[in-house]
Amino acid sequence: MKPNSKILIIAGSDSSGGAGIQADIKTVTALGSYAMTAITAVTTQNTTGVKSIIGIDPEDIFNQIIYTCKDIRPDAIKIGMLHSQRVVRSVLKALDIIKIKKIILDPVMVAKGGAKLIDDKAIQLLKFKLIKKALLVTPNIPEAEILTKTKIINKEDMIYAASKLLEMGAKNVLIKGGHLINKNVIDIFTNRKDIKFFNNKRHKTKNTHGTGCTLSSAITSFVSCGKPIKKSCELGIMYVNSAIESNPKYGKGHGPINHLTSLEIKAKFK
Repeated sequence: MKPNSKILIIAGSDSSGGAGIQADIKTVTALGSYAMTAITAVTTQNTTGVKSIIGIDPEDIFNQIIYTCKDIRPDAIKIGMLHSQRVVRSVLKALDIIKIKKIILDPVMVAKGGAKLIDDKAIQLLKFKLIKKALLVTPNIPEAEILTKTKIINKEDMIYAASKLLEMGAKNVLIKGGHLINKNVIDIFTNRKDIKFFNNKRHKTKNTHGTGCTLSSAITSFVSCGKPIKKSCELGIMYVNSAIESNPKYGKGHGPINHLTSLEIKAKFK
């Protein structure tokens, strides 16, 4: 089977394999695309939490991006964990050179277990520079609260936060509603012309490690193959929901989801 597209993933490594660059590669591969990487950090973690984070030198991150793209030009880019201001600047510099338009930004800030994964100066640079370069930004509710300095307790607050992100220069926003205490999970997609609610059943499981990384990579995979951004969000959410439902129940904490689920539900992605 020949890959459908080529994707560059800029993100941190998760030693437990459930999130980060490992989840990204699994997702992109499972959905039929070719994954390349620029690793921003190496984390020591498992399903119970993060033990340590070692940042990669920003110059090496820049070189990974440029050298990879010189040889194999990606159709789309997924950006995940960027832990410092210097790292964000190096990525911005590289993006200015390679000029890829299809960029999906997952503003990773806090790990599932609560560990902070980005510093305050990096957040400011992400807000005022990097968001403008992305085709889509995919924050969860805690991330959207940090980026917009608002409190989100209901669907209306999600819509307001999304409008604030559009004011910052975002082209399209998908706010993930998994952190709200509701029977269903409501994710909201919006841009300056459109709004769409994705309403799905909440699965009763603690095994949701890496859902954000997986969703943004799934969306990138669909976008890279030429699907519209709203449809890509819909298909990405479908993939993640199936992956949560069929999780393998690994680990003592927040276990990983099942990235191989696409092999079973491939017909739904037509």
